[in-house]
Amino acid sequence: MLKSQSLAATHELKVYTKDAMAKGQPVQIECIDICGQTYAIANGPVTVMGLEDDWFEDVVDPEVVIETLKTSAGFKPDIFTFWQRPPDVDPKHPFHVEWEELAVLPIKSYDHWWNHQIKSRIRSQIRKAEKEGLVVKEAAYDDDFVRGMTAIFNEAPVRQGRKFWHYGKDFQTIKRQFSRCIHREDMIGAYYQGELIGFIMMGNAKRYGVTGQIISAIKHRDKSTNNALIAKAVELCATKRLPYLVYLYWGDDSLAEFKRRCGFEKTRVPRYFVPLTQKGKLALKLGFHRGWKQLVPKQLKTSLKTLSAHWHGLRGAD
Repeated sequence: MLKSQSLAATHELKVYTKDAMAKGQPVQIECIDICGQTYAIANGPVTVMGLEDDWFEDVVDPEVVIETLKTSAGFKPDIFTFWQRPPDVDPKHPFHVEWEELAVLPIKSYDHWWNHQIKSRIRSQIRKAEKEGLVVKEAAYDDDFVRGMTAIFNEAPVRQGRKFWHYGKDFQTIKRQFSRCIHREDMIGAYYQGELIGFIMMGNAKRYGVTGQIISAIKHRDKSTNNALIAKAVELCATKRLPYLVYLYWGDDSLAEFKRRCGFEKTRVPRYFVPLTQKGKLALKLGFHRGWKQLVPKQLKTSLKTLSAHWHGLRGAD
């Protein structure tokens, strides 16, 4: 009865637009609502639809969503995609599955992390930073905090070999753009002599904490600021009884090594792709459902990243 009521309520699907952020810039995305949840539509050669905020919520009933899309006289994407959030890592749906690799830190307690999950080198770096005067604490999203963010963002146009999305933004722009999700985020600031030199905006996804924005000042790179920020995030997760801290995707670059040193583990979670049209079936068969970047061979992708980092490094040095 519940499924039939849901289908009847969502049979006429209406596409609408809403404000969002993509690559640091404000955009408008197309969305639809099904069973009280918002789904984002990615248009292109293949139209893919997925839960707009899948780091923070699960699809309540995938079968109802799929049936609703199949029977709708209005909108029908080529592919519907969803995943299982940590720690729910064992596939439980009979659809085409591929694996996402996330950086996940299991948290028993802060003491357990400090004594058993990180290397002595990391402990030494955090202790050294504290002795030099680094203070890491929870912070409020107020004008002083945003001014500190603005200074850090505008320190350099290139970070980790890539053009930095937020470089060049003024105080008002940063305050507006980063206020969108503060209702579910905790601010952690790292201060040196009263100056904000790094911060984490940690989202509370109920079953885990998730690092949204984490960044520190380049001029204070000797302070091991990011290590100290992670330490405070672990402490906060333990206090809030969040059993995991997720640092987004694992990756294969230097950032992955930083995550490993801080105790994060490569964790695979299943992502499902459900074709709803003939185009969707063909795209899934040919591997087009994840976009053209996923079709580039890994070795070539690594070479392109190196070339891009070199190019942006030269531009940043101008």
